[in-house]
Amino acid sequence: MSGSEGPSISKPVSKSYWKGKGRAIANDFDDLSPIITYRHLLSSNLGVRDPLRVIALCDSDAFYAACEQIRLGIDPALPLVVLQWDSLIAVNYPARKFGISRMDKVRDAKKRCPNLVVVHVATYREGEAEPGYWENPDTRTHKVSLDHYRRESMKIIQLFKEGLPTGEVEKASIDEAFIDFTRPVREEILKRYPYLATVPPDAPNGLDSPLPPPPPISWEGRGTIVPVHPVKGTDNEGGAHPPAQHEGESSMSDHEGDEDDHAVEEDDEQTTWHDVALSIAAELMMKIREDIRAKLGYTTSAGLARNKFLAKLTASYKKPMNQTILRNAAIPNYLRPMAFQKIRFLGGKLGKALAEEYDVSTVGDLLTISLEEMQRKFGEESIWVYEILRGIDRTEVKEKSAVNKSMLASKNLPQPITKATEGYHWIRVLAAELALRLNEARDNNPALWPKTIVLHIRQGYDAFRSKQTPFPFTKNITVDVIASFGDKLWKELVGTGDSVPFKITNVQLSFSGIGVMEVGQRTIEGFLTTRSASDDQQPSVLASSHTVKPPVKRSRSSSPSNARPSNGAKARKRSDEDRPAGNATAAERDHTPSNSSKPSTRDQRYSFICDKCHKRIWLENAPLAALSGSDAAGDAGAGSDGDDAIRDDALAALRLEHADFHFAQELAAAGDDDAPKRIIRPADKPSSATSKKRKKKPADEGIAKFFQKR
Repeated sequence: MSGSEGPSISKPVSKSYWKGKGRAIANDFDDLSPIITYRHLLSSNLGVRDPLRVIALCDSDAFYAACEQIRLGIDPALPLVVLQWDSLIAVNYPARKFGISRMDKVRDAKKRCPNLVVVHVATYREGEAEPGYWENPDTRTHKVSLDHYRRESMKIIQLFKEGLPTGEVEKASIDEAFIDFTRPVREEILKRYPYLATVPPDAPNGLDSPLPPPPPISWEGRGTIVPVHPVKGTDNEGGAHPPAQHEGESSMSDHEGDEDDHAVEEDDEQTTWHDVALSIAAELMMKIREDIRAKLGYTTSAGLARNKFLAKLTASYKKPMNQTILRNAAIPNYLRPMAFQKIRFLGGKLGKALAEEYDVSTVGDLLTISLEEMQRKFGEESIWVYEILRGIDRTEVKEKSAVNKSMLASKNLPQPITKATEGYHWIRVLAAELALRLNEARDNNPALWPKTIVLHIRQGYDAFRSKQTPFPFTKNITVDVIASFGDKLWKELVGTGDSVPFKITNVQLSFSGIGVMEVGQRTIEGFLTTRSASDDQQPSVLASSHTVKPPVKRSRSSSPSNARPSNGAKARKRSDEDRPAGNATAAERDHTPSNSSKPSTRDQRYSFICDKCHKRIWLENAPLAALSGSDAAGDAGAGSDGDDAIRDDALAALRLEHADFHFAQELAAAGDDDAPKRIIRPADKPSSATSKKRKKKPADEGIAKFFQKR
């Protein structure tokens, strides 16, 4: 199955990628049987041109359905479908045997299989902090939740990483991942064949000498092998399988096909070192897949080949619970009969244009078109098409950042919003999803925080309109907190009255600029901005010392660094002299009569006296000093070594911050007219003179014009 997200493989790259590359020639792509040398084996950074490169695409079988089957503890042999409103979004393999697909309505599916188990996806509803499996969910009031599937997907990705510490894992979609086996396979080759680690003294070309012939390979237990010479008229003939197997679609390769396991016997004399690499990667892939099945209960299918494009094609060769290996020697006959418009990015306008221009339908038909002819008609970038047709893909496997820069909750409204008051329901529903996702992300990384919260709305097919506002730090993320910001943005974007008619068909609430808050970090803007109300939400250094590692982030209210220079002159300083009466300094409190009923002197260990301004500077929320006669004096006066260390680190950071404040004051007071002015921050909007000079973006040329911009 495949989720709604498609893996990003073999996408046509920008024109700048090919700049300077020139016109390629046919010989550049004749690399199915490269001579592998000691240099290739012993080098550690050959990248996508490594002749021993092995890439796998592992795909969870009927993932959404499997998630629900495991959650409910249902026998995997029972037919099960996952429902979203009126549509099927997942069909497990037992249900597919009844001819059920994602194109069916649930009532038709039940007619074909009376014992069919139907599970509706979890949904959010107003007033609930978490999604649930409610009875009779309504698209007019509920919103679909895929959070359970995301969590299960992350568990599988984690097992990939644990099973292959030196490999590279790239999440391609919610149920797919690319795995680069090149490095662990090279390590295993050198372990199994240690004689390859040293170049023989009599090697004619030293490191550039070819490796000795590879040993015989046993493919037993490795999976299904794509035959080099498929028998015509059978499913094993190349191109018989689609390039992608989507969730709920009937599998074209559910047959057992044990004969494929021995399809390479006739070609044993053609065994290469890349075949050895493929066989080792197949062993490792088999172990990881079995680990996932044993620990999580999910079955998977995989494809192994020399690049991402071919691995993706091969993964759907035989499903479910199988893995397929595509040797270099089998690539030509596997690709030639394939309908080229089934290849990703060749099925839309570009594929139609190629088919009409050259009157072709298969990959083999297009192989007759020279690169010069293709580039003449479709531009220089069409070299990408030329290479893909020959099974060449130089896309890297790159692990994606664990920190998503944004989070989006969206709802397509079956009934448009026509009154401003109707929007607040959906704001709360979307806020519930964002609250859950942000809290889950912060469970793994407490330092994560978004910079802004954004509200998007759309009417019909018009462009989105949006409003955003900073999202200040708060200790507890709740639906109410997020909804309060969403309500404010809604009022700014839509208004409160109904004087202007509108029909809003889509509402989105999102976090943007999500990043890791670096403890103790502060930019110069922090010294030149006034204290805002959001600062009150910052947890104090001491109150949160049990959860925040030193050095802790200082609160802006605890230092005079929150002053802003006035007209380039002196900065206003918040210190002891301008504290509210209720926050008297320690020196003032020392004059308090000794018979006062309550102690009011703060513990001076949480402060220091500045050498320049001679003011006592306090950490925020410094504790009160205990009375000498108090029973708790010993406990209050003594602290653990950890508390002392935290306090010392916080004071050191506060001293540095205070010194920076004085330095900023001195710079502001200097007022040297001859010195060049420093621009602290750029203007909010570019000047009109600058904007007029911007060049108009040129229209897309070549194959770029066949791809829609989103």
